[in-house]
Amino acid sequence: MNIETGTVSAVIVGLLILFLGGSIWIGIALFLVGMGSFFIFTDVSFGSILANIAWNNTSGSAMMALPFFIWMGEILFRSKISENLFKGLSPWMDAIPGKLIHVNILASTFFAAVSGSSAATTATVGKITIPELEKRGYDHNLSIGSLAGAGTLGFMIPPSMMMLVYGIIGDVSIGKLFIAGFIPGFMIAFMFSGYIIVRCLISPGLAPGGGESHTWKDRLLALPAIMPVVILVLFVLGSIYMGWATPTEAGALGVIGALFFAFATKSLDWKVFSVSLTGAVKTSSMIMLIVMGAAYLSNVIGFMGITRTLTKAVTEMGLSPYMLILILSVLYLLLGCLIDGFSMIVMTAPIVVPLVEAAKFDTVWFGIYLVLMIELAQITPPVGFNLFVISGLNNDGLGRIARAAFPFFTIMLIAAALLTVFPEIALFLPNRMIGK
Repeated sequence: MNIETGTVSAVIVGLLILFLGGSIWIGIALFLVGMGSFFIFTDVSFGSILANIAWNNTSGSAMMALPFFIWMGEILFRSKISENLFKGLSPWMDAIPGKLIHVNILASTFFAAVSGSSAATTATVGKITIPELEKRGYDHNLSIGSLAGAGTLGFMIPPSMMMLVYGIIGDVSIGKLFIAGFIPGFMIAFMFSGYIIVRCLISPGLAPGGGESHTWKDRLLALPAIMPVVILVLFVLGSIYMGWATPTEAGALGVIGALFFAFATKSLDWKVFSVSLTGAVKTSSMIMLIVMGAAYLSNVIGFMGITRTLTKAVTEMGLSPYMLILILSVLYLLLGCLIDGFSMIVMTAPIVVPLVEAAKFDTVWFGIYLVLMIELAQITPPVGFNLFVISGLNNDGLGRIARAAFPFFTIMLIAAALLTVFPEIALFLPNRMIGK
């Protein structure tokens, strides 16, 4: 059935606005839009496609690791460990504008290096930080906005499933991609913290301090409260980087470690164990339902040729190198409103990578740039996945979360511009640590 791409796009966007603006569950809404699009525009059996997508998107290694990391976060949240973490960090951060809001950035950076998954990072850190920050009177919008932004670091700081997929499709060294992600990832984390500092210098009430003042003795005495989380993260991270465990196995080790520290702090009982396990099942199910729905909708968009049409239109413009990157940025921002990151790579990389090579851009650099575009897509409505995850954690509306995340979205746009103007930000380490 030959229907104009613009008409199909308008119908899909209209259905998304209709369903997501209502009270329908996000995952179900995505499924309904996908089914409706298949039914209206094609004669394809949407049921068989749905079955394949449901299996393919929930049986991979990333999804196998996700429940473990979420359960680890649930244990940390339900026991005294998370409360102790904030008590231990408070003396160290009392002199920094923004105080404990920076924990969102620090914890997301750590967990990003552990899980390699944006969803796992956001869900795990959010389970710990959002209730604690709210209880202590911190500005809710700045808290959820910083979490939405920092949660995307799961794609940039290795190990990263997005880099792995891009490396396979674009025939690019995965080792170089992993190493190239370190400096941009930590640069973005520092930019986030810098923004929080500036905001809280202008409006100190966003991060109430309570007039506390701590000595170096207080800080040293607070270290034991911090160490369980530090040891746990280093243990999980080290097991991956030393080659002792896969991310899934490391997630299981993280659960064992969290249970051990919960027991050591005398906060592990049957109620904590059962509630944390139930919470992990609910959160994992919520995320998997959304993943399946987003993948199903992405399949519809790919099947209708929308992505291919947009990408082909860009390739036929004959642009200068930097204008090409600008147009690609707009293209990926538009795609990020409609489809998930994996689909963005799979659908566009085979066409765009040869174009980027012809424009004399380094394919390793482009991989980091593409991952950054996917990070932006994670907090771009209506299909920004981190927005869905946070909404599922605390029942905030998608609109409120998107508005709270907008400053961090802008910071990532600035980071993308810096990465384009100064490509050595991404290429410095791979060019020196791995031979060509």
